[in-house]
Amino acid sequence: MDSYLIFKFIFAFAVFAIALLIATYSTYAERKVAAFMQDRIGPDRAGPFGILQPIADAVKMFMKEEMIPAQSDKFLFILGPCIAMLTACMTSVVVPWGSSLILNGREFPLQITDINIGILYVFAVVSIGVYGIMIGGWASNNKYSLLGAIRASSQMISYELAMGMSIIALVMTTGTLSIREIVDQQQGWHWNVFYQPLGFLLFIICAFAECNRTPFDLPECETELVGGYHTEYSSMKLGFYLFAEYINMFVSSAIIASLYFGGYNFPFISSLGLPHNVEALLGVAIFFAKIFFFIFFFMWVRWTIPRFRYDQLMHLGWRVMIPLAILNVLITGVVSLWKHDLLKW
Repeated sequence: MDSYLIFKFIFAFAVFAIALLIATYSTYAERKVAAFMQDRIGPDRAGPFGILQPIADAVKMFMKEEMIPAQSDKFLFILGPCIAMLTACMTSVVVPWGSSLILNGREFPLQITDINIGILYVFAVVSIGVYGIMIGGWASNNKYSLLGAIRASSQMISYELAMGMSIIALVMTTGTLSIREIVDQQQGWHWNVFYQPLGFLLFIICAFAECNRTPFDLPECETELVGGYHTEYSSMKLGFYLFAEYINMFVSSAIIASLYFGGYNFPFISSLGLPHNVEALLGVAIFFAKIFFFIFFFMWVRWTIPRFRYDQLMHLGWRVMIPLAILNVLITGVVSLWKHDLLKW
């Protein structure tokens, strides 16, 4: 088999393994962040400093009794969490995790696949993810689960519109849909967050809504819906839903870092005179540092801001976010035309 294909297989396996590992330990990090903000200790029993707590949680999930309600649609009941988990993992294939490695005189990009419509691919896969929640809530034959699923679908549709329009403004600025090209344009201090501050603000708010994170966790609002769309789930089917949320948070952080904060680029990194492979690995480390910052930001917001009411959620999505996104597109268009006229002169 060609060495390029072997590298791609190994790299794809490594990306999925790292995503699962980070999602696993994000549960531990979230408890520690919550404990710190509430002046508690947090997990400290399983292993030193509680570092084995995620492993204990995984064993608990596997050992729990698996129940499927008698009145549920069994095939769809199983399919729901599978779709949620699959779409969460599929999004990472277009993320450029680094520049490239040169091995035996051949260059290997640190990206599973670079398609020229990478942003559209991300939106397509994210849109499919709502079916996992919707199918799970409907197949449970539980009114609370169904209400949670309906909330999830309406919430995602509402905020995907604003997110899509914020990306339109970014595409107008960069002139490409390829995530790698967008990252490569942000060398030095040319980060898109400086050119699209309103677009970044809209995108990160919509990312919270897409990931069902507080204050947008209405689909699983335990005070109103018992447990939301996964009320009837147990064992690893429930684990898949919970795990998919953390994978989505990890991938969303990677997308935000790629689109608005330079991805694996960092100012002055090219002026250090390092060997190409060392510079590429340093870029990967910088990229993951940005990702970890945004994961912490997701957790910070969760334990700071209370949950919205559902009418507030819809009001924010339709009457605030979408008008602001349209305004951002108009401003971007005007500035682009103004720059074009200046260049002509």
